[in-house]
Amino acid sequence: MFILRPGDILTELTDSSPIKTESSFVCRNLGHVLQTGIVFDFRLHMLVNVVIMKIIETKRNLMMNPSRGLYLEERRQQVLRRLKEAGRVSVVELSQEFGVSEVTVRNDLQALADHKLIIRTHGGAILARTGLAELALANRRQQQVEEKNRIGEACVNLVANGDAIILDSSSTALAIAHQLKNHRHLTIVSNSVAVAQEMRDAPGVNVVLTGGRMRPETASLVGSTEFAMLRNFNIQKGFFGAHGITIEDGLTDVNTDEAEVKGWLASMCRQIVAVLDSTKWGQVGVVSFVATSQLSTVISDFRAPVDLVAQLRALETEVILV
Repeated sequence: MFILRPGDILTELTDSSPIKTESSFVCRNLGHVLQTGIVFDFRLHMLVNVVIMKIIETKRNLMMNPSRGLYLEERRQQVLRRLKEAGRVSVVELSQEFGVSEVTVRNDLQALADHKLIIRTHGGAILARTGLAELALANRRQQQVEEKNRIGEACVNLVANGDAIILDSSSTALAIAHQLKNHRHLTIVSNSVAVAQEMRDAPGVNVVLTGGRMRPETASLVGSTEFAMLRNFNIQKGFFGAHGITIEDGLTDVNTDEAEVKGWLASMCRQIVAVLDSTKWGQVGVVSFVATSQLSTVISDFRAPVDLVAQLRALETEVILV
């Protein structure tokens, strides 16, 4: 026989806030036992011991992994911290880290999105600052730096000495330009002043700018319709960054002037290569400039959504993940 006094388990259950779910579980199962204290048999004694061991195990797990057992608001603040560090989070990863269901994570992300703090993507989220607001080139160059460098290295393998290619005004194109400085007899057509400046000390590279007015925030040339002389160029490949990519909308941008120039440059290319990090997947800008069916290759990092990658490959678009 075992005697349980009133409050014995309640004290154990409520001294740490993350254990409240365990407390409610015990109360539901033991009912009036916790309120009055009674004499009960060995089987009920064993039930209480199991519950207490579960509580001790939960506390030990919380000490080993502070991310588990967080209050709702604490968990959502942790999500924002992860986004600031990585630029992107996934539902599956957060579910495993916090020890909660994927449904709970989706609810957290939706709540943050409702407050305009994040933007939902397929299977995860990105910070709202990478949304429809256009970032200056200097800021974009500081985001996903490692991913862009790997993408740039992969693009080098697609370019041969003697080629004529197009690089747009994206920060990823600038990373590609840096990797191409040792090429010989290479011609780059671009609307990016930053790309031209990057190649100024590359003796084997000839840069042709499109002309037009310069947008200071992006160091890009837009607004010109005097592209007639460029029609005679035999462009093997064009490398284009984008605000976002979806199956339905293709490559999109948030600025109509930029999209107009990109679309015109893309029309000159035998092969169109999209170069974008995984934060761009599932995003849609206000203007489409290349349809999905026009893409020859997409180069991205290995965090790109698996299902969207599979859909592109099903359309016979080559997808390279680095």
